[in-house]
Amino acid sequence: MKVIILSATTGGGHMSAANAIKNYLSDFGSDVIVLDTIEYINPILNKTITEGYEYLAKKRPNIYKVMYETANKEKIMKAITRVNSLISKKLIPLVNEYKPDVIITTHPFSTEMVSRLKGNGKINIPIVCIMTDYAPHRTWINDHVDAYVVANDEMIKSMYSMGVPYWKVYPYGIPIDEGFYARKDKKIVLREMGLNPDLPTLLIMAGSFGVKNILEIYKEILGIAIDFQIIVITGRNEQLYDSIERVVHGEREKKETSFEAVCRFGSELKSSFLKLYKGNKNKNINVNKKFKEVHRKNTRIIYFTKEVDKYMQAADLIITKPGGLTITEALACNIPMAIFDAIPGQEDENADFLVNKNMAIRLERGEKGAAAVRELLACDGKLELMRLSCRTFDKSDSLRKIKVLLERICENLHTDI
Repeated sequence: MKVIILSATTGGGHMSAANAIKNYLSDFGSDVIVLDTIEYINPILNKTITEGYEYLAKKRPNIYKVMYETANKEKIMKAITRVNSLISKKLIPLVNEYKPDVIITTHPFSTEMVSRLKGNGKINIPIVCIMTDYAPHRTWINDHVDAYVVANDEMIKSMYSMGVPYWKVYPYGIPIDEGFYARKDKKIVLREMGLNPDLPTLLIMAGSFGVKNILEIYKEILGIAIDFQIIVITGRNEQLYDSIERVVHGEREKKETSFEAVCRFGSELKSSFLKLYKGNKNKNINVNKKFKEVHRKNTRIIYFTKEVDKYMQAADLIITKPGGLTITEALACNIPMAIFDAIPGQEDENADFLVNKNMAIRLERGEKGAAAVRELLACDGKLELMRLSCRTFDKSDSLRKIKVLLERICENLHTDI
């Protein structure tokens, strides 16, 4: 089976879903390519859209919310369709050269483009759309899509109200790397990190958005008067890593003895020399910056890592933004979530789904947020009920079902799997 997967880099999770499908299908002998659609068509346009999205999401969320809600109206969608039709033609040479058996899309822009080409008779290839959030939005909905793979059963009814037939919607779940479903020994992972396997472990997933709010959350939970430990994954957010590291050092300086201060100074001096030697932008922090500790709450700070699944499975509770792929990964690891800073629009809807299913709580700012975390960590019964809800929401067969669906779609079959 030859497959083109068309995605985009806005939001991050779209490409992750695309690559998860590619890896799985490739293991079964399929010929698969993944393409950043807008980058392929026009790199300058891609840069403008990506940076515009990040700016609005970070700095002007209220404006982003208005745009999100406006784009969910049918009349506005007709205007978006006309714009996309002007640039979608640039995909025709790629499709003609590669001759795929099926096209998969994991981003609304890509879905609209290939649907438009199919509607105009420029291509005649099955289109399967993978939706990467927990509620539908009209930008995903197009007349010439053959099947939609969605995150949950409730989306079927919502999409029907937008004009999508029931038989086109398959609630198989958002595809993620299979490593998140492979169970790891939590105690072994914690011991390898120098953490206590018998203490509750809190994971903060920061990602690339924001510094100030995550710092506030971290500082607040340090004051919770129960014993637990913390893992912070900052991603490639260099400013956040350095900011949390300063907080960690500040906690140590309040309590350390003179001997400890001398040892710390030596360690920092060594780290500085290594920075100069390797270059200030080398962030492959495996030796000196992988783990740090604080006095009151044993903390490990981790920069970019490809082992997120390992750290998720070592945790009892995750504090995270509710991006579609991140929360899917957490659900695969059966870890309850405390949600903060949801972007108005799709992330708000993701958060609502999780809270309504007792798989997450919303985290308020300041002392109220810390109190909510304390209640969960102190009351394992409540946390266990949330774990059970996560475990019940089982989408571990998502990639296999998607593969079978693709094979049937290519044979023009729309039977249930």
